[in-house]
Amino acid sequence: MDHDTPSSGRFDGRSHFLPVRVYYEDTDFSGVVYHANYLRFFERGRSDFLRVAGVHHSELAALADPIAFAVNRMEIAFLKAARIDDALVVETAYDAIIGPRIKVSQVIRRGGEVLVTAQVEACCISLTGRPRRPPPLLLERLKPFLAS
Repeated sequence: MDHDTPSSGRFDGRSHFLPVRVYYEDTDFSGVVYHANYLRFFERGRSDFLRVAGVHHSELAALADPIAFAVNRMEIAFLKAARIDDALVVETAYDAIIGPRIKVSQVIRRGGEVLVTAQVEACCISLTGRPRRPPPLLLERLKPFLAS
């Protein structure tokens, strides 16, 4: 293993698993993860899913008709708290692409214990912010991971 390269996680089936450690900066004064930081963990999971699947944000931005992503809906259930020094795993599954919308399911676990779940809807957008269909490159690389 190359110790200079950070882990971007791994796939098991159509799900991506990203290890995340809880640091002091992620917590409030009591050592519990501040609720908004779970969104950061989820973002890392979605981004590293794409990276390991061969989709790079810089590549999408360099297309003749560049795209980016914007989250337009997120439903989160906070079930249990994570604490400082916890070793967590962010599980991410890209479920469907419908027009410009991408549906994603995510779970944060500590061991086998589910702490937080999220249903996310992101949208492919042009650099002017208008929704647009994903380019063939993105569709091709995500197709093996989408739910039937």
